[in-house]
Formats: sequence, C-alpha cells, structure tokens
Amino acid sequence: MSSVLLVAHRERADAGALAARAAEWLRDRGRRAWMTPDDATAVGLTELASDESAGTADLAVCIGGDGTMLRTVHLLHGAGVPVIGVNVGLLGYLTEVEPHAMPQALERWFAGPEHGNWFLEERMMLDLTVRRAGQPDRTWRALNEGVVEKQESGHTVRLQVLIDGTPFTSYAADGLILSTPTGSTAYSLSARGPVLSPRMRAILLTPVSPHMLFDRSLVLDPSEQVEVEVLGHRAVTLSIDGQPAVSLAEGDRVSVTSSEHVARFVRFGERDFHQILKAKFGLADR
Repeated sequence: MSSVLLVAHRERADAGALAARAAEWLRDRGRRAWMTPDDATAVGLTELASDESAGTADLAVCIGGDGTMLRTVHLLHGAGVPVIGVNVGLLGYLTEVEPHAMPQALERWFAGPEHGNWFLEERMMLDLTVRRAGQPDRTWRALNEGVVEKQESGHTVRLQVLIDGTPFTSYAADGLILSTPTGSTAYSLSARGPVLSPRMRAILLTPVSPHMLFDRSLVLDPSEQVEVEVLGHRAVTLSIDGQPAVSLAEGDRVSVTSSEHVARFVRFGERDFHQILKAKFGLADR
C-alpha cells in the first residue's frame, strides 16, 4: 500500500477541503493518506494524523503555495520523497498542479512515468552550519536561501566573507543572502540579485543594502565553500527559507556548502520556469 503524506496550507479553508478530497480519492483506490498531527489539527482532519516520519512516505502532496512547498521540503529532512505541488496560492514558481487537476495528477503519478508522462525534477539545496567557540556545530538545510542579517533597524552589520578558506572581503550591509538557483527568484531577487535557471547548480551570494562601492552578487561553483563571520558587537540572525533559525554574535561563523540532498518535484511537462517568470513580470513577447 502506497503511503502518501498530505501537507496543506494551515490558514486556507480551500487547502483543507482539497486535502480531504485527496485523502478520499486515495482511500477509494487502496492508498493510505496521512498528515502530521499539527497539519491535521490545523485543517480539521484529525483522523489523518500520524506521528511517523515524513521521510517514510512514498509521495508527498503539497496543497498551498510556494511557502507550503518549502515547508514540505523541510518536513522531509533531506529524504528523496517526490513532491506534487497543488497550487492554491497565487502564481508560484514551485507548485504546478491546479486544484481541479489534482485527481488527474494523482492518476498519472500512480500510472508511472511512462504511462503517466511525468518526470522528477531535482533542485539543489544548501547546508548551512553554524560554528561558535565552545559549542557543537549546528546545521540547517535550505531550498531557497539562508540569510545572515541584522536584528536591529537603523544599523548595518559587518560580515566577513571567506571563499574556500581565503578572505574575500568584509561587507557593511543589512545582511547577506546565500541562495540556491531556486532561491534566486525569492529574497535575492528583491535585493537585485540575478535570476538563475533552477536547473543550474550554483551558490549565489547577494548583499542586502550594502554600504560600500562593491555591491554585486557573486555566482559561485557548488564545490566552493563560503563562510560568513560576524564582525563587531551588533546582533545578527540566521534565517533559513524565511524562518529565523538562530542568533549570532561576534566571532560566530556560518559555513555554506551545497547539500548532498536534493528536493524532488514531480513535473507533468505543463509549466515552464521561463514562462512563469514571464507571467510574473508581465513581460511582452516583443
């Protein structure tokens, strides 16, 4: 029996209703659908609650927008579980299936890639490890980005960047964004970073409001290791995919490397990244 994890946007009634429809569809066909206890409670489907690890699922169905897709990937903790994204938000970069097409998408998935005409798209992720004197290292994983940024408004922070152990420069800025190609259309884009094809593997470093002449992004090879060291006494926060992770102090370092784990999205060949980008910005054909 296939085990299908359902992850729904917790604040949208239509997401909960779609999760109930998906669970019924799966049950009628001999499949097992379940949710984490927190999700099940939030959308009123407590009968689906299970304490098992998300990484044990055969498939994850995400019902929401890009934020819910990010949460789904984090729930999987690096497990290579394929994810189908059902879009109940605005036009997103990560979700693909519209609500009315969810049953057909599930039918195609269970028919297999040849008969269902789908494929798996792998997206690079980053490992971000905090190193501080006298404490064990702590590591987080990001699909979009890790951000080292100031805690207090009205002040910049100083951040030293090292590449492969060699000092590059120190930034006086509101922060630094370390992103994947997937994350190049998220926070990094709003800081005037370049748009990278999600098929690429690269580490993108983009300063946020730098108070210095050098304000360009760096596009680095995934084999290169980036370290960010906090200089000075001003408090700094490390955020992972938009969620605060830990506060940093002077001398703390964040090591950023490409992860051995990838996110795996089920694609049905119906959407194209560049056409989504075009629609987002209302670009004309000519």
